[in-house]
Amino acid sequence: MAKTQLNVRVDEATAETARERASQRGISVNRYIEELVQQDEGESGRAFVQAAADFMQRYEQVFDEEFGGRSEGSR
Repeated sequence: MAKTQLNVRVDEATAETARERASQRGISVNRYIEELVQQDEGESGRAFVQAAADFMQRYEQVFDEEFGGRSEGSR
């Protein structure tokens, strides 16, 4: 995958924390930030799936009434 440069400005305390955490994990600050963004993206995806499941569970009866429900064999 091609890489692109991203410049960000953070306060010194945040920069030092990022350096320390990356060092503790034995990775570069760039890799550390990359992993944080990927982790955040994964959490958002999981939150979306959970919200969709909650919606379907909450409105299952409405869908069943509107569209005839599921057949017994598909449950």
